[in-house]
Amino acid sequence: MKLSLKSLLPAREVGSKHARTVCGQLDCHNKTPMRYVPGSHAGVFVDEQWYCSPDCFATASRNTLSVLSAGCVVEMQRHPRLSLGLALLSKGYLSEEQLRFASTRSQRQGEDLETTLIECGLATERQLAAGRAAQWGYPVLGQELTGQTVEADLPPTLLRAFSAVPLHYSAQTKRLVLGFVYRVDHSLLQSIERITGCRAEPCFITATEFMEQMDRLKSAPGYDETVVDQPGTAPQMAKTLGSFVDEVIAREARFTKCNAFVWARLSGKRGTLDVIFKMKHTLLASPATIPIEHLDRGEVEDDHVLGRAAGYGL
Repeated sequence: MKLSLKSLLPAREVGSKHARTVCGQLDCHNKTPMRYVPGSHAGVFVDEQWYCSPDCFATASRNTLSVLSAGCVVEMQRHPRLSLGLALLSKGYLSEEQLRFASTRSQRQGEDLETTLIECGLATERQLAAGRAAQWGYPVLGQELTGQTVEADLPPTLLRAFSAVPLHYSAQTKRLVLGFVYRVDHSLLQSIERITGCRAEPCFITATEFMEQMDRLKSAPGYDETVVDQPGTAPQMAKTLGSFVDEVIAREARFTKCNAFVWARLSGKRGTLDVIFKMKHTLLASPATIPIEHLDRGEVEDDHVLGRAAGYGL
């Protein structure tokens, strides 16, 4: 299965008869309309704004990068209203006695509940995936729909950071299905839509399926990713980004913020390059999950969320 999301975006017209507008950088000295000369740099579009050179593009991108990288990313660790233990209980995968035993043991061992459940043989990976799906209100993708080789131009760094992997793609409907292991990260979904124009829909898979699918993931022809671990200030980030413009002969650039990352995409004559800037990150604890005795039994037994799986129609 090929997933080349850049094919969804309209191509920019480049030709000897196509006149360029005035450069969008206010300090640029080229204030007259310019024409494309074969063999020369055609400039870079950012949305509807056009910049005549890598230097003008880098200078103009400082403001955008400054806004996207402002301060550290403070993430409130969110837990769904329904705990994983209660979700498994509502599915009939655990008895109340087994849940109490696993909860006590996990607290005593200082480990996650799912780790205890797997080690004690009380739940399978597939059952855990179904429990997380019930927590978040998204379906579990059937095993018969996983295992396909996907050719993608999505940054592996972000996929690994959020434990998500492409599973299915439809060019006709511009629809991408992403399999998550632990939680659905809407920042990633929104970033993919912003960068690619493709609607990303989440589902849940097991940890083993995630690792196997990542091994099957192939980079689309002409696609590459570079990660900047110490991005520095916004002007330094802009300078770094500008240095890659000539590498791909960039014609278009897009920017977004994805949780603790700033994602910039350069698309050009020599392919597509995703530049991932790793920003500072702080994780805060969320309020405690609602105790079992305070949760309405009818809500625990509510099983309608997994019925949404049929809506995927893959």
